Amino acid sequence: MADSDDGGDSAADDAGAPGAASRSAVVVPVESTPTLRATISHAVEAAIDGEFGAIHLVEIASWRDGDPDSDDRSEEAKRVLERAVAWAEADLEDADGEAGDGVTVVSALIGSEGYLFGPDDYVDVLAEYAETHGAETVLLDPEYTPVGNTTLLQPLEFALSNTSLTVVTAPVGRPTRRERLRNEATGVRFAAMFGLSLGFYLLLGDPFYWFDLVTGVTTAAIVSITLSRVSFDTEPSMVRTPQRLVRGLVYVPVLLYEIVKSNLVVARVILDPRISIEPTMNRVSVIVGGGLPLMTLANSITLTPGTLTVRARDSDLYVHSLLPWARDGLFDGSLERWTRFVYYGRSAARLPTPRERDDYAILQGPDATEELPIAAADGGEPEAEAPPADEREAPGDGERADDAEVTDA
Repeated sequence: MADSDDGGDSAADDAGAPGAASRSAVVVPVESTPTLRATISHAVEAAIDGEFGAIHLVEIASWRDGDPDSDDRSEEAKRVLERAVAWAEADLEDADGEAGDGVTVVSALIGSEGYLFGPDDYVDVLAEYAETHGAETVLLDPEYTPVGNTTLLQPLEFALSNTSLTVVTAPVGRPTRRERLRNEATGVRFAAMFGLSLGFYLLLGDPFYWFDLVTGVTTAAIVSITLSRVSFDTEPSMVRTPQRLVRGLVYVPVLLYEIVKSNLVVARVILDPRISIEPTMNRVSVIVGGGLPLMTLANSITLTPGTLTVRARDSDLYVHSLLPWARDGLFDGSLERWTRFVYYGRSAARLPTPRERDDYAILQGPDATEELPIAAADGGEPEAEAPPADEREAPGDGERADDAEVTDA
């Protein structure tokens, strides 16, 4: 029995047969991996053995509804979910007797209402879905990488361990090192990373010299094998990637103009001591997504003199500004809009700015609107203030005697 819940808004009918209601449900995060098929088979076997009454196959969106490419990515995710449901149903039908009749299979696409940046965001979405649908267990595919980043699974497991959910990693065979290397060396991410690395290497060297060609190909291959999955969150698209490159070329002169303009303003402040500065720490929430777009925006802000990105925390950037002019430019969101234009197109550039959304704050100075959320400089809790002198207790006789002994010594 299967049910589809693509929006993640309604609960599935888990009581498909007598006894199903008394069994809890299991949530299986889904992503296209070499071990997804085996993970689903393990979930079905556990359900047939009576551990679960429902299997919830969910894909957590690493994009936000409304992005120019969100429809295509949602359709791709739904295709993966449909394939996963078909596998689960086939395994249930192959079960002996009526063992699989009381198990419900549900699919859902969740988390697309906003950008998800780190393990905590993914866990919050997953835990909310599990609570809504009465699931107590999360079964993880050992190759599960929701944003294409192989470093996220371990922090995701750790963050899930801090919830009331039972976290289990499917005991399935993982690809060998040779198979993993072959997959990496034939993927779209590898080809894109290889082309970018080789092009940059030859740009710095001589593309017509045989030694530079050989070393360039070797270096690009090593970089692509080791970093292709880390550098690209998703598979590069044959349509979107060239468009982004063209829009990036349009953005370069705009960024250079902003850098030159900021240089002139800061140079004038340095040369004219009558102009006062107002260094402050600021928080600004941005709508550009995570990964490469967020890095592009943060580095663009840092490259313009007068502003320095100190920290990126989810969708919040903590930026130090030297002048009120630089701070106002940050809140006006010009660079944010250009970043959205590069990665998502003209329609995304029309989204409201941080000032229009009222999603910014000054964290220092007389105009501060929020407290600075940074720990004490010594790395610990701020020291308690000493009580006034008239409230301090006078030392007892024993303490005076000890002091006297020390003095006599």
